[in-house]
Amino acid sequence: MPHEDTLIVTLAAGFVLAFIFGMLALRFKLSPLVGYLLAGVVVGPFTPGYVADASLASQLAEVGVILLMFGVGLHFSVSDLLKVRKIAVPGALVQITAATLLGWGVGLLMGQSHAEAALMGFSLSVASTVVLLRALEERKAVKTETGRIAVGWLVVEDLVMVVALVLIPLLAGAGAKLEPLQAAIKIGGTLLSVTLFITIMLVVGARALPWLLVRIAHTRSRELFTLGVLAIALGIAYLAYAVFGASFALGAFIAGVVLNGTPLGHNAAERSLPLRDAFAVLFFVSVGMLFDPRVLVDAPLAVAAVLAIIILGKALAALAITTVFRLQKRSSLLIAASLAQIGEFSFILAGVGVKLEVMSRATHDLILAAALLSIVLNPFVFKLAEKLAPPTPTPTPA
Repeated sequence: MPHEDTLIVTLAAGFVLAFIFGMLALRFKLSPLVGYLLAGVVVGPFTPGYVADASLASQLAEVGVILLMFGVGLHFSVSDLLKVRKIAVPGALVQITAATLLGWGVGLLMGQSHAEAALMGFSLSVASTVVLLRALEERKAVKTETGRIAVGWLVVEDLVMVVALVLIPLLAGAGAKLEPLQAAIKIGGTLLSVTLFITIMLVVGARALPWLLVRIAHTRSRELFTLGVLAIALGIAYLAYAVFGASFALGAFIAGVVLNGTPLGHNAAERSLPLRDAFAVLFFVSVGMLFDPRVLVDAPLAVAAVLAIIILGKALAALAITTVFRLQKRSSLLIAASLAQIGEFSFILAGVGVKLEVMSRATHDLILAAALLSIVLNPFVFKLAEKLAPPTPTPTPA
């Protein structure tokens, strides 16, 4: 194959197979994410037939991560979070802690190092936004109290992961190469630089970006407005990385948060959605390419243990905290079911772990296998929760 054709072939294979497998997943009433991941497995190096260019796929996936994080920022609402903060904040923190500890314990039993086991547990602690919102939308529950709490809970988890994406590379690099004092200085310097970036964005960016968007909107060109939004997302992501030493993902997230607070924030989200969706698909396809399905045969007990943490461990932690806050049993069960799965942030964290050589490829495959199974099983977990939940009381006529 000519070198210059590699990008076109990789994009064509990724999109066509993702569409086919995504449609099949929907046909079987599963999340399209399952189809996208399976499309990646098909064009990956661990299955026979055509193998996509892994280096190109990883770069496209990086763009996907940037746009995913930009989307998370665009939909981040402080006011919505504050309404459910009394349950969502402690709930998310307790669930993250419980999953991390369980994963750490299981990892140690598997012979992993403390760092790898802890990172595995942490990767299992955050649910997929895509899967959760789809499940709530199917039940018309997004705007209900249960839906608001579940979404707020997930927002807190996402915020913790954003901070983790800044800290994990620092901790891993410092722990491996530097003396304690040098490590502390390096970590402190980077955190100071990241804080400076966030401050500049929230103070200067909050004034400059709305002004810029209004000027672009005055051109009355839909193409220029869409291009402007994407230029802001990618430009700020690169600025965060090149100047302030932060990650592309953090830069994109902060850009989304700043734009979300502007009068044209809704338009920005709407215009960028098609490209965000397209690159998100490529991100999931590239994750599937990294997955070796032999782990399901070679280590079924390990996969089952990790899956149990995701479905049982996280669900029980959610039930415990919602019971403490005296939430209705039905709401508690539905929140627990909605969070008993993992997705995009788990893939990002696992990828960071492998890149930093903190996590082995085998552990990475365990997380991917359990994630795939948790997404497949989530509709059945919801049905079980609805069966166990008492019916919603119908109002009696006056």
